[in-house]
Amino acid sequence: MSRTGSPAPPHIASSLSAARRSRELAATVGGPTVDVLVVGLGATGAGAALDAAARGLTVAAVDAHDLAFGTSRWSSKLIHGGLRYLASGQFDVAHESAVERGLLMEHTAPHLVRAEPFVLPLTPLVSRGQATLAWAGFRAGDALRLAARTARATLPAPRRLSATEARHLAPAVRPEGLRGGLLSWDGKVTDDARLVTALARTAAAHGARVLTRVRALRLTGGGATVRDELTGEEGEIRARTVVNASGVWADGLVDGIRIRPSRGTHLVLRSEQLGALPAGLHVPVPGESNRFVLVLPQGDGRVYVGLTDEPVDGDLPDVPAAPESDIGFLLDVLGCVLDVPVHRCDVVGSFAGLRPLLDSADTGRTSDISRRHAVIAQDDGVVTVVGGKLTTYRRMAQDAVDAAVDAGRLTAAPCRTARLPLVGAAPARTLRTIAAPRRLVQRYGTEAPAVQALAATDPHLAAPVVDGHPVTGAELMWAVQHEGALDEADLLDRRTRIGLVPADRDQAMTAVRRLLGEMSDRARPGLP
Repeated sequence: MSRTGSPAPPHIASSLSAARRSRELAATVGGPTVDVLVVGLGATGAGAALDAAARGLTVAAVDAHDLAFGTSRWSSKLIHGGLRYLASGQFDVAHESAVERGLLMEHTAPHLVRAEPFVLPLTPLVSRGQATLAWAGFRAGDALRLAARTARATLPAPRRLSATEARHLAPAVRPEGLRGGLLSWDGKVTDDARLVTALARTAAAHGARVLTRVRALRLTGGGATVRDELTGEEGEIRARTVVNASGVWADGLVDGIRIRPSRGTHLVLRSEQLGALPAGLHVPVPGESNRFVLVLPQGDGRVYVGLTDEPVDGDLPDVPAAPESDIGFLLDVLGCVLDVPVHRCDVVGSFAGLRPLLDSADTGRTSDISRRHAVIAQDDGVVTVVGGKLTTYRRMAQDAVDAAVDAGRLTAAPCRTARLPLVGAAPARTLRTIAAPRRLVQRYGTEAPAVQALAATDPHLAAPVVDGHPVTGAELMWAVQHEGALDEADLLDRRTRIGLVPADRDQAMTAVRRLLGEMSDRARPGLP
């Protein structure tokens, strides 16, 4: 495995494929000892793999399923500046969130993370005292932006809205009694799973071996016993130190750690159900002083509505389901403010994610547990990282790799990821000049023209794979060739989000299977 700290050209060193997985798996299992083995390829695990590889360490990173299979694909798709943590007195967490948001928006992933406006409509259910408190919070959030040295051009200032302005930005809100609104801004990621894919590919460009469908069965400080989930074969990966970044499943691989999962549920609606939404919405939860339901337009014909924060007990499923109680709660809150009601039959999809919160015996509700992350180095050399959130994945990864370097007594360069662009990243002014559709630039950055070029080779690749959703066959082919997608689920549920709506998933399946079959045929020896 190469030791390199310099980026490699895209489409070459960063490309993940089935063939690369096979080669690198064969070289890693039973092969030479690597400096760092990372278990888990969500945002934190992929971030740790990138951090370690960029420091010049040899890295193998495994996941029992796929990139972003767990919590990292079930977020609100927001890169928070830390406002909610100010309200609970977690000033260090709030500042860290604001700093990490600025790094993503201005340096590491400006193609994937951009500013998103939000309106808090001042309906009769929002008292003047609540409005004053919310306005003070938004002003404090802007002070966080300033403290984090994020440019005003990146995140505009909050401001008060007249009733007319609020109706323009939030036309779905009931007009009776509306006395205005509060406009604020935060970061939004185009797709959380795409962020993880970019992290994994950038790690691969720096020499990390990114191995999906490889389950860690047993961990020690000297490596792991693993199983190839595609063949059933088992073997050993030897490592000088191990980073356990397996999220809500972290306590199943090591002793002495207790995770208290919290479930966050979102609804998926068709955009036409709510009409044009120039901005997202903060909808206050009745009876709660600092809790909101978010209405999040996605720009792909869908709107997400979330989220809940409920404790989860018992066995954890690989793919959590959204319970009817959560769905009913979200619909009830929406019904308090919308001009046209949303019924259960209007919900075309839903998803739920499990946050890996570190258990605290004296804490009541999971919403009260700190989102501060924890890095726990055990005597055998395994370093476990838990807690935190999507926004601060990079700092979590940095702290985990720092601990791993100490535990393994490794020689490594300092962390570089605060200014290391991910695959596809470029300054905002450069992204605006790319000759490709804006939607592709927001998903692929500087690689957008290459994706568009694939569509030009075949009319079938240029067409959307499902009615009402913009993803094309070219994007699916790109995912197989460069983003490590191995099967239909990888394509529909993580490289794209078609699968969030079961009806769309069913409609797209035929096209996806045809594409995979054609690509498999082309890969056979002797075929043109």
